[in-house]
Amino acid sequence: MGALQATVFFFIFLKACCEITDAENAEWKTGTATYSKETEGSIITEGACGYGDLHKATYGKHSAGLSTILFNRGSTCGACYELRCVDHILWCLQGSPSVILTATDFCPPNYGLSADYGGWCNMPKEHFEMSEAAFAEIAVRKADIVPVQYRRVKCDRSGGLRFSLSGNSRFFQVLISNVGLDGEVVAVKVKGSRTGWITMARNWGQNWQCNVNLKGQPIAFEVTANSGRTLASYNVAPANWQFGQTFEGKQF
Repeated sequence: MGALQATVFFFIFLKACCEITDAENAEWKTGTATYSKETEGSIITEGACGYGDLHKATYGKHSAGLSTILFNRGSTCGACYELRCVDHILWCLQGSPSVILTATDFCPPNYGLSADYGGWCNMPKEHFEMSEAAFAEIAVRKADIVPVQYRRVKCDRSGGLRFSLSGNSRFFQVLISNVGLDGEVVAVKVKGSRTGWITMARNWGQNWQCNVNLKGQPIAFEVTANSGRTLASYNVAPANWQFGQTFEGKQF
């Protein structure tokens, strides 16, 4: 290996190590958590991030609704958090075990109730609404609300990024899920075989849109994560793709 190649490899390796270390050493912050009772263990089947059936999206019981300040108008959708119950001898499980959650929904404020009793998602509360199954991994089910510590962590995903297509001949939309790294998509571009790179706008959650007709063209996507890393997946969808289909690209 030449000196230049060795230097480049070293810096790539160093950057990857730093990203992992930053995730593992993220500062613990304080918040609260509750749970909602749902069948099949999910908090919802269709949340504010647009993932649809959370079991099919692979997030399942480890999904969470975030309060206003954490949800950040949907930009945090897909982000991963580590939670542990703390400072409550009756409700927290011994040893303070932790659980990894994915942000999939918005926990709306209720300003008709006190922030300490029912209005847990009011500004500026940092609150997580969990599934009952995930809550039971860190606390006793009888608890209404528990104090927690939380931190952002790296998302461990199986397979590549998933691109679910929807729209019509004048409107193109893609839902991006199963995102690794920090899990948070901040910018998306799309390219057909007869176009250049087209910048997409956030519609809601992790749904991205543009007003362009890409029918009959193989499609490529360029996705930028919150960390600043950009990943391009070429020929994700073949020329005969249809709305309603989901395709898999590369992974961070």
